[in-house]
Amino acid sequence: MKGADPYVAGHGDLSFDVLHHDLTLTYSVPSNKLEGEAVLRCRATERLTQLRLDLRLAPSRVTLGGRAAKRFTVSGGKLVITLPTPLEAGEEVLVGVRYSGNPRPIAKRGLDAAGWEELADGVIVASQPHGAPSWFPCNDRPSAKGTYALTFTTAADYHVEFSGEPVTERRRGATRTWTFRQTEPIPPYLATVQVGRYQVLQQKAVVPMRVVGPADVRRNGFSASFGRQPEMMAFFVDRFGAYPYAGYTAVITDDALEIPLESASLSTFGRNFASADWDSVRLVAHEMAHQWFGNSVTGARWQDIWLHEGFACYAEWLWSEESGGRRAHEWARHHHKKLSDEDQPAPLADPGPDHMFDDWVYKRGALTLHALRRDVGDDRFFDLLRSWTARHRGGSVSTEDFLAHCTETLGRDVTPLLTPWLHQTALPPLR
Repeated sequence: MKGADPYVAGHGDLSFDVLHHDLTLTYSVPSNKLEGEAVLRCRATERLTQLRLDLRLAPSRVTLGGRAAKRFTVSGGKLVITLPTPLEAGEEVLVGVRYSGNPRPIAKRGLDAAGWEELADGVIVASQPHGAPSWFPCNDRPSAKGTYALTFTTAADYHVEFSGEPVTERRRGATRTWTFRQTEPIPPYLATVQVGRYQVLQQKAVVPMRVVGPADVRRNGFSASFGRQPEMMAFFVDRFGAYPYAGYTAVITDDALEIPLESASLSTFGRNFASADWDSVRLVAHEMAHQWFGNSVTGARWQDIWLHEGFACYAEWLWSEESGGRRAHEWARHHHKKLSDEDQPAPLADPGPDHMFDDWVYKRGALTLHALRRDVGDDRFFDLLRSWTARHRGGSVSTEDFLAHCTETLGRDVTPLLTPWLHQTALPPLR
């Protein structure tokens, strides 16, 4: 099945958007049983006779505009709903789906499994790039941005987080119900649920910030990594522009994790990242920077992943410079030398599905930005980043959009400078 994006086959549909997702979920941690009801406000972008949603759990009832849908099928991870009358471009319909099952990560050829995953005692959801259908029906493509409301009920001794702002928390007997909302449009892969035996630590910062984790999470190197998040946030707001969400949450699981995980207004780390080691500190900065680059300003196609990872990687070097560590140019020289000893398999602006999460994409993307910064100077470079995040807040972008923005903002064509970094495989020299 072709799907909406050649990098992630079989996922997403360009013929409609989901403007809002209203999710009501009940979950049992011991049995990993999820029961859900989703109401999606969908708008056609072309004439439709069917709606094709991505979903890996079993639907039991489907409605259209509140009335039972007479014809729907499930096959190959798709819930296909036949419309009683065609939907014209621009018209909207409310789609209700009642479903249940035992969610698990979705395996995909050439990609790591992604989605809903059980921890030793709780849940972690990491959906990039194809895991969202593991727990709710959606149009699973990065350019399908919508708002969210979540009601989540589980055992009362667990804490729940979502990639949005908490609204209410109510205990009833042995269960607790949490409600959240996300009013900024985000794609399905950036919606997450985290469930664990957690406590909340409030942090004073330029935006509301919280660290959620086990009771003993502040041991070891917490102060050097998560303890400095308020400083990171203030620095990034100055360099990147207004923070795009109502607040920021860092969830620290009791389990160790190999890598941190990004989602909208929330990042997830294993307790092993509560460390003073630079490799931990830089990733705390990296995930925070994704709130601007990747989460708010999102590549419309997976091939433009450097617009996420290159920018977040460069934010690591900027934080190192700001916090008294190695300067960004030192990091650039270091990684340029490492990359010069390797052969890049594809251009940065189209690395291919097998390579889009390779480390060279991150580092070469950061080097591209550093080359631009060295060419135009700090003042114009950071003005460029701030205007980029402001203009495209909540939107979907491409490499071509970034080049056009550079030309417009700087008043000159930077294509000759950036084309070798973006569209050639040979590594350009670092000035």
